[in-house]
Amino acid sequence: MNKKIKKNMYKPDANENEAFNSDSGVAIDFCLKCIITVAFISILSLASIFVYDFITQSDFFNIKKIELSGTNRVLKKDILRLANLTSDENIFGLNLFTIEKLIAAHPWIQSACVKRNFASVLFISIIEQKPLAIVKIENLADILINIQGRPFKEYNPLKDHLENLPIITGLDLTSSNNQYMFNGTLFNSIMDFFKIEGSSNVKRIKGDRNTGMAIETNDIYNQLPSENCGTIQIKLGFNNFKAKLKKAKEISKYIDKNFPERTICAMDLFNIEKVFIKTKLADALHNNLEKGV
Repeated sequence: MNKKIKKNMYKPDANENEAFNSDSGVAIDFCLKCIITVAFISILSLASIFVYDFITQSDFFNIKKIELSGTNRVLKKDILRLANLTSDENIFGLNLFTIEKLIAAHPWIQSACVKRNFASVLFISIIEQKPLAIVKIENLADILINIQGRPFKEYNPLKDHLENLPIITGLDLTSSNNQYMFNGTLFNSIMDFFKIEGSSNVKRIKGDRNTGMAIETNDIYNQLPSENCGTIQIKLGFNNFKAKLKKAKEISKYIDKNFPERTICAMDLFNIEKVFIKTKLADALHNNLEKGV
């Protein structure tokens, strides 16, 4: 009878040795891959730093041309001075965000966008402020507001050279988050008025927190405007401006048709249902009466 072969407990099994060798090989391969990956990343990082330094410091990439667009009031030399830009600077070493902020610090510039290309050309696109009106405040310098109603600079008639801008009085300047602005019911009413057709004829707006706004506008309400005064005053209150100006034209037509010898001097349209008007004899007729014609 054959004896059953017993396993030698003092000798390692061949299968166990193979499994051990296999696990060791996998671990070594993994370590080698990690080392190679780290080495590759390190070399790539060093190469990237070298390329970056070369591009941002090489004279080859100095600014060759600056293209400026969107400017009307602000001179190119003033923009370059604000941004500290010269042709000796590397175009890829510039912080475009910082340059945009520096340019936008100019009171006449609302915003700036700066871009560049590999041809070393710098593109600067400007959006200038659009003035809406001049606000006069007692004991303070006159202030320019833009079409959004935000004050953006003190008005200097010698340098700003603005004509035909309406003048607003009766507003109060307030401070919020270290910024000066206009707000409140009266100011909002004035801004609403500027949105309607016909507001461009306005010469002056007088605001009152109790009675609203009154305008001094070009005299389009008389067939023969006064020779001494080419404007007419109209009280409009706080709202319903479009309907009130339409009512003013209807009154104008009625006076021209039924009282041609009279000239409208002022209108009170605070309450559109109860209108008051002030008239006088037309200048031509009044002069003829004085001469005895």
